[in-house]
Amino acid sequence: MALRLYNTLTRNTEVFVPEHPGEVRVYVCGMTPYDYAHVGNARSAVAFDVLVRHLRARGYQVVHVRNITDVDDRIIERAQQNGESPLDLSGRMARIYQADMRELGCVDPTFEPKVSENIGPIVDLIQKIIARGHGYEVTAPAGARDVYFAVRSFPGYGKLSRRNVDELEVGSRVEPGETKRDPLDFALWKGCAEDAWGWTSPWGNGRPGWHIECSAMCKALLGPEIDIHGGGMDLIFPHHENEIAQSEAGCPEHVPFARVWMHNGFVNIDKEKMSKSLGNIVKPRDVYINNDPEGLRYLFLSVHYRGPLSFDIEQREDGHLTFPGVDEAERRVDYFYSTLERLDAHARAGDPDRLPKELASYGETIDRAFELVLAALDDDLNTPVALAQIGELTTSANELCDLLQKRKKDAGFVEQGGKLARRAKDALVSSTDVLGLLQAPPSTYRERTLTRRLSSRRLTADFIEAKLAARDEARRKREFVQADEIRRELLSLGVEVADSPDGSRWILRI
Repeated sequence: MALRLYNTLTRNTEVFVPEHPGEVRVYVCGMTPYDYAHVGNARSAVAFDVLVRHLRARGYQVVHVRNITDVDDRIIERAQQNGESPLDLSGRMARIYQADMRELGCVDPTFEPKVSENIGPIVDLIQKIIARGHGYEVTAPAGARDVYFAVRSFPGYGKLSRRNVDELEVGSRVEPGETKRDPLDFALWKGCAEDAWGWTSPWGNGRPGWHIECSAMCKALLGPEIDIHGGGMDLIFPHHENEIAQSEAGCPEHVPFARVWMHNGFVNIDKEKMSKSLGNIVKPRDVYINNDPEGLRYLFLSVHYRGPLSFDIEQREDGHLTFPGVDEAERRVDYFYSTLERLDAHARAGDPDRLPKELASYGETIDRAFELVLAALDDDLNTPVALAQIGELTTSANELCDLLQKRKKDAGFVEQGGKLARRAKDALVSSTDVLGLLQAPPSTYRERTLTRRLSSRRLTADFIEAKLAARDEARRKREFVQADEIRRELLSLGVEVADSPDGSRWILRI
């Protein structure tokens, strides 16, 4: 099955064909690090991480660029408030963002360029735009020189966002202090005072405009034409529209600038988009207090990347915030990890020669699982269907483990079933890896989730063990009413008790 992706430019789902066979160049707009990343930023990172993982699983060599916009008016303003330099602020916030995304299981991009380190390519591209008659220089009242892109000089303007230039003019205006010729024109270079934070250029001291930064960094690292350009839906206009205009106007011999444009949907709280401007953000690290990062990642994957994702928040009596959707997603991750652990306990080396009749149906489910996951991702990264396929695999895998436990005295059956369990384990690892799940050994996952869950409930393992010991003593004395009361108390705290001939053990559920 061919990989098909939805292209915002054409509004169609198309068979993806890279410019160079076997190679894919991907550019994704990263964050502007004037503050912490929020869950909406994280969703975008996960969406394109899955794209890159899937392309590589299908055998492509992928160069993935995700930029850091460390030159921005908001960074300057926040840095002044903090009493630090703009690059110190942006560098610190960028490192936090990178750490948050790694915790989410996102693979580091091949390149992560910063605007501050790419002023040369930015200036070069602006000069090309001016030389081809699409840009012009003006002198501001204070003497600084600005450069603008002449929107009406580019006939294709509006082709990504489907906006008409004449309609855009209605309601647009020139801001105070601006000297551009047309209200629609946007800044390529912003001049500033000689003693202000900026860089030397042919137009004096200044800083690049937002849109030109991505065009220049993309071309510098990936070449004049790329295969896939991505970002959030809020970037379609004006950012990505302007990127197309300036990239194709500056290099008309290399059109289109990007073959496919991909955009992920918003994260919504109470039906409003999560954004810093609305002040309704939740940071990934807020979620990580209670939940494992893989739970948040699973929640993102449970909804198609182009659709809206509702992010629920509840407040406990003590004022502590909880995230029910992430809780439910983490329960599914728990189940995946416990399945992997069970399979590992039964797995044996080698391939079964001929499966007994009782195992044949499990073999069919196991052997087709990974390809069904890849086929779902071939359909415009349909992660909900991919997760459903993994759900079928884990259900069959657990039934297989139950059967092997039941037939444990039949050595030949257990031997053949153990070899099938090994295949099931391999299929589960492959199927989840392409989605960025099950990235840790089960013991590591269990330990880190236990630590979080104990902390969020203000419990300790010693307290639970003491309660369990008291219950065991009550049972030994046949004081079953007291034993049941202790069990109910533990259950109210999220602690499940399992009894067996070998003794009692406890599990702390999310």
